[in-house]
Amino acid sequence: MQVQGKYDARAFLAEQMTRAQGLRLKRLSEEAYQPGQYSRDLSSAEAAHRIQVLEAEIELANSF
Repeated sequence: MQVQGKYDARAFLAEQMTRAQGLRLKRLSEEAYQPGQYSRDLSSAEAAHRIQVLEAEIELANSF
């Protein structure tokens, strides 16, 4: 991100998925047998959405 010609590292980092999100998403995608749901270059919002969806799918599968 650039702000008035300067690179804004805080804005860039806010957009990227956090390390914790990455680790959680990787574990959940493996647990749900959907490794394609994990990608290193996701935004924080997209990672949060995928985590939520995978958690719901796993919970549903465990309810049977």
